This record gives sequence, structure tokens and C-alpha cells, in this order.
Amino acid sequence: MELNVERVSKVFGKRWAVHDVSLRLEPGMIGLVGPNGAGKTTLMRMMAALIPPTEGRLSWNGVDLQQSAMALRRTLGYLPQEFGVYPELSGRRFLRYLAAMKGLPRDLANHRVDELIELVNLEHDADRRLGAYSGGMKQRIGIAQSLLNDPELLIVDEPSAGLDPSEHIRFRTLLSSLTADRIVILSTHIISDVEAVASRIVILGEGRVVVDSDPESLISSAAGQVWTLTTDAVTAARLQSTLQVSGLISQRHAVTLRLISSSRPHDGAFPAEPTLEDAYLLATGGSWAREHEPAFMPSGQ
Repeated sequence: MELNVERVSKVFGKRWAVHDVSLRLEPGMIGLVGPNGAGKTTLMRMMAALIPPTEGRLSWNGVDLQQSAMALRRTLGYLPQEFGVYPELSGRRFLRYLAAMKGLPRDLANHRVDELIELVNLEHDADRRLGAYSGGMKQRIGIAQSLLNDPELLIVDEPSAGLDPSEHIRFRTLLSSLTADRIVILSTHIISDVEAVASRIVILGEGRVVVDSDPESLISSAAGQVWTLTTDAVTAARLQSTLQVSGLISQRHAVTLRLISSSRPHDGAFPAEPTLEDAYLLATGGSWAREHEPAFMPSGQ
């Protein structure tokens, strides 16, 4: 099986959300990451044949998606970032309804629904109204519906949103078990999730592919550019204003920084082994850190 993206672009008004993206995707886990507004959701919606490209071509096993989107949808599982439910239905009835919409025979559908309810740990809540579900429980129902037809292509957009830590780990383990015979595209802002389960990482920036690499090679590319420094609050604030910071721990009388720099940023800085988050930060010019790391200010300022 193969999903081909050939020089694909998408424009909304005068803004190019995706521009000249080419990818050849085969079975395995692909982590699709990038700053907010990088074009990840737009690209995934085109991959799922939900919106057409403005330019370029997408094909599933050689079949052009614009000519025959049904060739893909029969074997597609898709969990969007915003997943709606029918609040009056129970979780079990909702999944059975969606299974019928996907064309699954009743006996097979009932068996598959029961199997997935157990898989996402909702056995004790499956017959409750969806309107009474927590955000994490609704997300688990969303995950279950994306697997109803045992898809060959599974696209999940921010699947960990609303999950508690134990659910998060359970879902990450589930995803990693699904990659042997299908293409799984995972978009998330949790870089450690990608490091744990993805064999390939595609980083988007301003609608373009910035990096297409395996995690090990991407981490290696950051070697010699990551430093740790424990210093006073004033120095920490000054360095944070001029350098990329991938981590910060504030102690009672000192601040420990994890800094990204091609040269030693301070006499007291020591080399550190790079992580995927460090490498991501280098590739995106600091966008992830600006979105997810709180700014540090010395006390009294």
C-alpha cells in the first residue's frame, strides 16, 4: 500500500496553507509535526480526501484521489482534532451507528464495537450517554471509531488531547502496535510521543516540508549544539532573550537552562546529549519552544 503526495499545495483566499509538498508514504508510523499554522491539519484533510488540493496530485495505491476518493475512504480511519458526537446516544450505540455507515455487516460490526470498547478501556461506560462523557472519554470514543473498519490508512490529529497520563500511555502503546501492516499518520504537539512510536518524522513549517527524516538522524543533526547551564536569575533571563531555550528549571537560588547554540553560549555551559525536542527546536527556529515553554523572568520583574 502507498499514499503519494506529489507537489501538493492548498490556498485559502490569498494564503498558502500548504505549498509544494511531496511525500511517499508506506506502512509504518509517520510523525507529522510543526508549529501552529504550519499546515498539518490542511495536509491531513487532503490526505483523507476531505478537501481537494489547489495544485498537485494525491494518489492511493496509484488511484488519483480527485477521481475516486471512495477508493481511499473504504479503507481510511480518521480522527480529526475536533471530533463531534451525538450526545443522546450511548458510546456503544454511537459506534454501532458509525459501523453501519461504514458498511460493516451487523454481526461483524457488533463484534468489532465490543472489541474496540475494550481496547480503549470503556467497558464500564459504553452504555452511558455520550453527553455525560468527559473530554478524555469522548476522545477514546473517537479513537475507537477511527479503527472500526480496520483501516489500512489511519490519520490521527492530536489524539492525546484530553487523555489522562495512563490513557495517554495506553494509546501510545496501541498506536505503536498498529504499524506493521498499515500507514499511520500521527500529528501531535507532544514531541516525546513521536520519538516513542514514529519511524519517520516530517516537520512542516509555513506549509512546506522542513525535515523528512528518521528520529535517530534528526537527533544526531543536533549534536554539539545543545548545552546545559546553571546560573543566576538575571543571567538566565538575558540568555533566554537571545538564545533558543529547550528547557528551564527554576530552583530557589539558581536557574538551570537547556540552551541551543552552535557555539558555547556561556563560560559555565556544558555540552548535553541532544533530544528530539532539541532537534525539533533547531529545525523550526524555536517555534515549538515559544508555544510550549513559559517565559522565565527574574523575581521582582
